[in-house]
Amino acid sequence: MKRGLVVLLSALLLAACGGGEPEPEPAAAGVTVDTRFGPVTVEEPPTRVVALGWSDAETALALGVRPVGASDWLGFGGKGVGPWAEGLYEQAPTLLGTTEIDYEAVAALQPDLILNTRSDNDERKHETLSKIAPTIGAPKDVIPYGTSWRQQVEMVAKALGKVAEGERIIADLDAKFAANRKFEGRTTVVGAYFDGKFGAYVSGDARTDFMKAIGFTPRQDVEDLASGTFYVDISAERLDLLAADLTVLFPIGGDASALKANPLVLEDEDLVNAFSSGSSLGMAYALDHAVPLFTAALAG
Repeated sequence: MKRGLVVLLSALLLAACGGGEPEPEPAAAGVTVDTRFGPVTVEEPPTRVVALGWSDAETALALGVRPVGASDWLGFGGKGVGPWAEGLYEQAPTLLGTTEIDYEAVAALQPDLILNTRSDNDERKHETLSKIAPTIGAPKDVIPYGTSWRQQVEMVAKALGKVAEGERIIADLDAKFAANRKFEGRTTVVGAYFDGKFGAYVSGDARTDFMKAIGFTPRQDVEDLASGTFYVDISAERLDLLAADLTVLFPIGGDASALKANPLVLEDEDLVNAFSSGSSLGMAYALDHAVPLFTAALAG
């Protein structure tokens, strides 16, 4: 298969956090956040936040709030966050499930706010969680797990009463993306290799959106394969769809030996997880570490 330059990012991924009290000055009472399930009002300043959505915990931490429980989507263990969030917890959170929610475990933490902004958009889950505490689901009109880092920061910041802090995070990361927008006119495909099969991420997934934000253009014929999803399968007969100026491949599940013949192999687990996290903290880390590698690959 002809694929152009390939960056191979190897580590366990799938499908992208608690303990201690939050910082002072949380939400002002009566804050209302619009979600796909309707407006959600946070009547009182939250003091016990549970973060269930992909990177909701890292978003809360970036805003100075430490959730008491969270889902560990990228399997970090420990405090459930990547090294880009090192030191933001004082005490390890209670780690909770990801795709399957243990509602009793969530309720046992006595949350007064639940964050689930990047998830599968399941209405039944939302209704069940809302019986425990006000729950901030995804925004309107996004695919499952399609909440952007910007939407996530805006929603979480508003729910926590940290709007000014959220605006600062967005402005800083926008500036960082703008400074790294170096790949105009270059095409990309962001793919995965799992269980002997290939697939590709499309717009709406944090990985592809990251590449677009630094100037790359996704292949339109790959984008056209999507139907309300963030990922599409690529058959063995159409591996030509993975060809681009820069192809970024994620081997999911560990063994990348079948892909070792490609020109450039990167096996940096922290970078893989940052690239996939979709959080403002992870995106900043990925910009610092991935962009130089992409530049070198294209120059070679």
